[in-house]
Amino acid sequence: MLSPFFYYQAIVLALGQIWANKTRSFLTTLGIIIAVASVTAVIAALTGLKTMVLTEFESLGANKMFIVHDWPENAPRNKYSWEKIRLKVSELEAIAEKCPSIRHVTPRTNFMAIIEHADQREEGIQVTGIWPTWHEIEGRQVRMGRPFTPSDEENAHQVCLVNEAAIEELDLPRDPTGSTILVNARRFLIVGVVETHESSMFDRNTGQTEVFIPFSNAVKHVQRHFFMLIMAQVVSPELAEEAKAEVRFVLRNMRQLGPDEPDTFRAEAIDQIIDQFKALAGGITAIAGGIVGVSLLVGGIGIMNIMLVSVSERTREIGLRKAVGATPSAVLMQFLLEAITLSVLGGFVGVLGGEALTFAMTLLVGELEQASVPMWAIIMAFAFSGTVGVVFGMFPAIKASRLDPIDALRHE
Repeated sequence: MLSPFFYYQAIVLALGQIWANKTRSFLTTLGIIIAVASVTAVIAALTGLKTMVLTEFESLGANKMFIVHDWPENAPRNKYSWEKIRLKVSELEAIAEKCPSIRHVTPRTNFMAIIEHADQREEGIQVTGIWPTWHEIEGRQVRMGRPFTPSDEENAHQVCLVNEAAIEELDLPRDPTGSTILVNARRFLIVGVVETHESSMFDRNTGQTEVFIPFSNAVKHVQRHFFMLIMAQVVSPELAEEAKAEVRFVLRNMRQLGPDEPDTFRAEAIDQIIDQFKALAGGITAIAGGIVGVSLLVGGIGIMNIMLVSVSERTREIGLRKAVGATPSAVLMQFLLEAITLSVLGGFVGVLGGEALTFAMTLLVGELEQASVPMWAIIMAFAFSGTVGVVFGMFPAIKASRLDPIDALRHE
């Protein structure tokens, strides 16, 4: 059995051999360096992206649900026309009344409008039609004035809410409640100011001017072809499946869909979307790791080749070691440790390169500012590097251990 001192001495000798052939050692491990740097950078980028997306999802609220129209797959469009599949106000009201697992529900429809105030005229401003329950679902509070009331919705009052960004862009008074603006040449009374949301990856309009009007009034602007999204707040995240089943029952019944007919709508809860994204991110990480792992294979072949060359160059040294009593296992372990040391050093440099690439990504790509190399990725990088050293260093090491000492000493 080999002593611990032997392993220490073998590693020191391996480092000496690597240092004596610095250029050759670097070129030999270049494949491993590139592979490890690439895979750690890819994992860091995916980790940062995953963190950002999950943060965005969680900020939306884990008990939120979205209901939208959906064309059935592989179904003719003439059978499922827009008029048939689009969500209707009657369906919205039925969901609000007949789905006990849903606490609040609101429609949402958007259109772009020309907004005017005094001498200010702004085109392409997003106007959103909502119910008063929108505030509870979105969690956006009115900072000045009042929110919409059921009366505003029932009577389609020409009132509106603006956000803080609209006050600056439209040059409104500091407290604009009581002022009026023109929305596509129709006069609306500002009744309140709603807080401005920071920029979100799911809504690029956040942080910009927003105008909200009662949904019943918005329908008049977009007329019969309007698109309506239904937002719902589930009583609790644990009841998401029940809420989804209730919505499905209500809508299929109202649309008189037969047992064999597909759904013409889609209901998705935030927690379900989070689970789907986590599974997708895990799959992408595995695929990216597998693709980059090809470089590890190439790097391992390079190490095997250079170790075979090393065995050939040091044949006399091997013969001398065996002549003075070195066992085949000691010779095998010597060359195997050299291969492992070379591979692990390549992995170490690769990890440093991956950290550098990750730092560059955080500076250049705003969406990846949370990117970082997780500890498990570093451990995996060293584990793979060591495995490559063992696998591809074994054949040269076995060849060295089987050399005949007499023939080795005669080698020129």
